[in-house]
This record gives sequence, C-alpha cells and structure tokens, in this order.
Amino acid sequence: MRHGPLPLLLLLLAVPLQTWAQTEVQVWHGYRAAERAGLEKVVEAYNAAKASTGVKVTLRAIPSDAFTDKISTVVPRGLGPDVFIFPQDRLGGWVESGNMLEPLDFFLDDATRKRSIPTTMEAMTYHGSVYGLPLNFKVITLIYNKKLVAKPPRTTGELLATCKKLPARPEGSTCLVYPYTDFYYHAALMNAFGGRVFDPGPTPRLDAPENVKAMELLLRWVDKDRILPPEPSTVLTTSLFNAGQAAMVFSGPWFLGEISPAIDYGLAPLPTVDEAGGKPMRPWMTVEGAAVAAPSKHKEAAFDFVKYLTGPEGAKIMALVGRQNPAFEPIYQDPEIAKDATLAAFRTQAESAIPMPNVAEMTMVWSPMTSAMNAITRKASTPKAALQEAQKAVQKDVASLRRKK
Repeated sequence: MRHGPLPLLLLLLAVPLQTWAQTEVQVWHGYRAAERAGLEKVVEAYNAAKASTGVKVTLRAIPSDAFTDKISTVVPRGLGPDVFIFPQDRLGGWVESGNMLEPLDFFLDDATRKRSIPTTMEAMTYHGSVYGLPLNFKVITLIYNKKLVAKPPRTTGELLATCKKLPARPEGSTCLVYPYTDFYYHAALMNAFGGRVFDPGPTPRLDAPENVKAMELLLRWVDKDRILPPEPSTVLTTSLFNAGQAAMVFSGPWFLGEISPAIDYGLAPLPTVDEAGGKPMRPWMTVEGAAVAAPSKHKEAAFDFVKYLTGPEGAKIMALVGRQNPAFEPIYQDPEIAKDATLAAFRTQAESAIPMPNVAEMTMVWSPMTSAMNAITRKASTPKAALQEAQKAVQKDVASLRRKK
C-alpha cells in the first residue's frame, strides 16, 4: 500500500511545537554565593512560566575578576551571551566601543521606564538612550557597634561628640574607620560639599574648590579630631570593627558578611555635614543592570527575560534569596521586604546617593585620584596641589581619548 503525504503531515503535527521553535537565551553573570542562588531561582521560575513557548534561559557563571574582560572581548565578536549583568561604570565605554549593548528604547513602554528608582534608571542611561534595565544598587551607609554607640550620629557635630564620649579602649582603637584614601568611599564627603568629578561635557573638574574643602575636612578628622586611623585599609576596617576597637564604619552591603557574629551592629544614614551647611553625605550609587547583547539573535526573548528579572518576580527573589537591594521601586512596599531592616537601611541611604558617573572618561579618573588621595593623607602634598595634579593628568588622558574618536 502506497503512503501519501498525509501520514507524514499528521506525524509532524503530533510533535510538540517547542521542539521546532526552541529558543535558548544565554545569560552570563559574575555572581557567587547568595546572589548566584537568587539568580538561579529566578531563571527556574522564568523557565517554568515560559515552558509552553519554547524559550529557555540558561546561565553561565564567569569568575568575577575576569568577567568584564571576558565580556569586552567576546560580545563584539558575536561569541558571547544574549544577556549579561554588568556594572554601570562600564556603560559609557562599552557604548562608545560599539557592538556591545543593544539600546532598549524600542522595547520600553512608559510603565517599565517608571518602575525603577529614578537614579538607578539614570545610571543605565547614556546620551539619552537606555542600555540596560537596572537590577540592583549598592551604596555605603553608617554601620555602628550597638555596644559602643547607643544612638547613631545624625550630623558631623554629633559624630565628633559621640567619638569624644567613647570609653577608654586599647591602644590602636579608633572611633570611625573606612578606607578613606579610596576615592569611591571619599566621594560621599566630596558630594556633600557640592564637589564633582566632571562639569557638563563631560569636562574633568577634580580641582573644584568644593573638592578641596572636602579633602581639608578629611585631614581634620585624621589629624586634629583623631576620629580616623592614620593608615586606613579595608583589612584594617574589618579587623578593628570585629575586635570592638572601632565604633563605626562607613561601608556597604559587601561589608556585612565580614562582620563577626559577636558584634551586635546597626545601620543608619550617613551623617549630614555641618561644615557643608548641613548638606547630607551623598555616597555614590553603583548600579548593576541587565543588558541585551548587541549581536544577540534573540533580542525579543532576551529583553523579555531582562524585564522579568528586573520586575516584581525577579526583584523579590533577588532581595530575599540574593540579598540584593532591587532597583524595582514598588518591591519595598511588599510586606516581606518592608520588614527587612538591612534592605530598608540601604533603601533609605539611596535617597541621598548620586549615581557614579557612567561616562567613558570615568575610567581615567581612578589612578590619578588614588595618587592624589595618598599624597594628601601622607602629607606629601596639599589638597589643592594634589587635586590640580590629578586634574592635569585626567585632562591629558581625556584629550587623548577624544583625538582617537
């Protein structure tokens, strides 16, 4: 008996559609521990919800110290993921280099644009276009030992008064400790004075008078008021706080995992600065976003996952499991999130935070400012002279960058 085309057609129709239209969206990240567990749970939930569509998300973890170099190398060649999670300080450079980040404006409706904390969306925007949806943010805040500090200081005046009231402790103890020669940490004080890295343009402005004033106050805290140790470091910050030899720390969520279980600690907003007219310390906000790779062949499916990850479903999992502060603003009204004191403290601090510059020129600032901070704190230069030297170095590098363009 001869078989015609009908049985073959019936056989094809009997095969589930997704086997013929399977779309794999590959996501790269540099997460470990709780953050990785949170992301894996989001992907599991997303894949379950999309099981009938033929879309499946797969994850690839890249060691965090190699992540940005790997992404920079493989994505422009079309050999990387469809989606990757990245910090905003790379945004400008990657946009300028080309074929890295897909602009998302075409995909965005008004509700999606407005659902994130405004400063986090600002961090994902470059020259008016959105290149990633904000996933989470990090800021430094005040962390204090409750045994030594009954009431966290609200102003720098109260900070000094609190330090003077501390009981006598072992030699080497200090009132406050943080890596103050690290420009990232110092920026909170600089921004309180109205200081800045760039004027519009962006034009480097490291030698602004406000920046000098912030440096002068820092030196006073070290030399005259003696509330800071003379030789700061991240290792010293952790060891002093865990030994009960430091009453307060300026740091972020990454520090919490380093605190000894023996320390009963609390979190509070950074103090306002009397010397800057009562303005708040304004730490830099660092934001991680989820981006669609420009060479991706599955842009619509990739964006759908990015929207899910950064929306209500993903935000709740990344908060409770991943221990991140989501950029998705409405999640802080969720009862489970609202009762989390740690997430609430960093959300409060975010109100006075400033997104760290995401322009390509920002990468040229770190080395000159590290040299300036060290020269100032070691008394090898005055604040004004050291910042002028940093300004010259950054101006030269920026001019060279623009000639190459």
